[in-house]
Amino acid sequence: MFKAYAASAAKNELKPFEYEPGPLAENEVQVKVETCGICHSDLSMLNDDWGMSQFPLVPGHEVIGIVESTGEQVKHLKPGQRVGVGWFSNSCMSCEWCVGGDHNLCGTTEGIIVGRHGGFADRVRIDATWAIPIPDGVNPESAGPLMCGGITVFNPILQFDVKPTYRVGVIGIGGLGHMALKFLDAYGCEVTAFSSSANKEEEAKSFGADHFVNSSDSNSLKNIAESLDFIISTVNVQLDWPAYINVLRPKGRLHIVGAVLEPIPVPVFPLLLGQKSVSASPLGSPNSMEIMLQFAARHQIEPVVETFPMDKVNDAMEKLKSGKPRYRLVLKN
Repeated sequence: MFKAYAASAAKNELKPFEYEPGPLAENEVQVKVETCGICHSDLSMLNDDWGMSQFPLVPGHEVIGIVESTGEQVKHLKPGQRVGVGWFSNSCMSCEWCVGGDHNLCGTTEGIIVGRHGGFADRVRIDATWAIPIPDGVNPESAGPLMCGGITVFNPILQFDVKPTYRVGVIGIGGLGHMALKFLDAYGCEVTAFSSSANKEEEAKSFGADHFVNSSDSNSLKNIAESLDFIISTVNVQLDWPAYINVLRPKGRLHIVGAVLEPIPVPVFPLLLGQKSVSASPLGSPNSMEIMLQFAARHQIEPVVETFPMDKVNDAMEKLKSGKPRYRLVLKN
C-alpha cells in the first residue's frame, strides 16, 4: 500500500490516505519519494480551478526520489538511482511529437496528478521516460521545484535559441521568476527584473538581475522602450501587455509561461511594424529536463526553498494560499 495525503473533495483539507498501486507495468519505475515541491498548480488542482480534478486527489508533481524497482522493459534506470519527476508521467511515445523529442507536446500526455495520484506520498509510479536522472552537483533537498517551475522557465531558453548576448526581461519575481533570473544570469544574458513590489529589488539582483524595473510605475516601461530582445512572463494575472510589447526591440518576443486564465489583448500593429512575437510553452521534454539539470549542476543553481515535513502538508498549503512563500515550498519524507 502506498501512503499519501489526499483531499476527498475540492478545497478540502489533505488527510492521510492509502491506496494499492497494482502491478508495476513493464515500462514503469517505482520511486521512493524523498522530497516533493509544492507548486501553485497543486492548489489549482485541489480547488478544481481547471475543471479536471478527480477525487480523492493526491497532489504533488515536483518529486525527487530513489528508484526502488523497474519494469521489465526499463533498461536505462536502475534501483538505487536518484531521479526527478515533474508534471508529466507518461506520453504515447509514438506520435510525431514524441518521436521528434517534443514529448511535452504529445496530445495524450498524462499529468501525474490528473486522474492518478502524485507525490504528496511515500512512493509514486511513473513511465520511465519521464523519470529524469539527477546528476551529481544537484542538491536533492531543493531540486524538486526544478522539475516543474524550473523547466517551465528554462525550456523557452532552448526552444527560442536565446543567446548569451540577449537582453532579457523577467516579469514576476516569485517561484518561477527567481529561477529564471538565476538561469539567465548563468547563461550570460543581461537581465532585467520586472516586479510591482519595489522591495524585491535587492533580492532580484542577488538572483542575477542586472536591472530592476518597478512595473507599478507606468513611466518605467516607457523609459526602456525597444530595449529587450526577449521577455518571459511568469505571472498569472492580466498586465499592460501593449506596454511590454513596446519594450521589445524589433524581432523581440514576449513569451508567456504563467497560466493567465483571461484572454490576452494583443495589438497587431506593433507586432507587424517590429516583426515581434507573442508565444507560450508548456514545461519541457525529458531531454530538455536533462539539459536543465546538467546546467543547474554546472552552475550550482538551486531554487530558494522552505522545507516542511510531509505530515505538515496542510501548514505548507496554507502558506502557499497566503502568498507568503519566498520562494518555493518543499515537503520532505
